[in-house]
Parts: sequence; C-alpha cells; structure tokens
Amino acid sequence: MAHIEIERKFLVKGEFKHLAYDCTHIEQGYFATEPGKTVRVRIRGDKGYLTIKGPSGKDGLGRYEFETEIPLDDAHELMKLCMPGKVDKNRYLVKSGSHTVEVDEFFGDNEGLVLAEIELGSEDEAYEKPDFLGEEVTGDKRYYNKYMLNHPYREWKDK
Repeated sequence: MAHIEIERKFLVKGEFKHLAYDCTHIEQGYFATEPGKTVRVRIRGDKGYLTIKGPSGKDGLGRYEFETEIPLDDAHELMKLCMPGKVDKNRYLVKSGSHTVEVDEFFGDNEGLVLAEIELGSEDEAYEKPDFLGEEVTGDKRYYNKYMLNHPYREWKDK
C-alpha cells in the first residue's frame, strides 16, 4: 500500500511500557539508504514486509511510502541479501486519544535509544501528547533508522 507518511518523532523521557497494549519484536535490513530513497525488508513478529520510502520534506514530517506484506520465508531470505548491519528493536503500541503512539526500544549498537512516533493524517492535525514524550526530533536525520545503521546511537549519544 502506498501513501504519504506523516509522522512526528520524539525522544522518550518517562515510563511507557505499562501503558502499552501490544509489543512486537522488529528486525530490519536495508538494500538502499541513499539520499531520498530507502528500501528495506522488515520482520515484525511473524510477518514480513518490503518497504520503499522516498525523500522527506524540508520539515521532515512527510514522505512517500510503499509497503507490502511478503511471505515470512522470503523476508528471512531477503534479510541475508541486505547491506551489513541491521536495526533491532521492540515496538510498543500506546493509545493516546484517537492516535496510537509507536514506541521503539532499540537493541544492539543502538541500545539505550527509545523513540516514539505519532502518525498523522495531515501535517497540522492535532494530537494528544502523552507525558512520556520528551524532545521532538522530527526531521533530525540522526533518528532515522537508516542513519543509525551506519552511525549507531552508541557512537554519538554522548556527544
């Protein structure tokens, strides 16, 4: 399914796990992470996905996204063909008003980083901001999964 993805990203500053109604492990690998395009394979729980993303707008809020579910066996095989490295995380889903906040707790080289995203229908859509959301980092390229593949959080968190 293709659409324009509009989301806001935040650092997480407080406890959120007790608010989550779901948690899924995610592993993702990348085929392309060039400026303006990202091609990745993702294994989320017992499902596989292939995703293509276009460039972000100047403010980092919106970008074209195509995602389709693929057979899990194919996702495992495609993962073997990806560039070196992977993103490994747990994703927690937390209800906040009429929205769902996706909170990603990273592992491996990105251990210690916890990010939250709220997907919106438009750039000016109102949303309820839960107390556990900290500084907004929408548009900060360091917090893109594709950036963390080559520049892991452990290398820049103390800078």
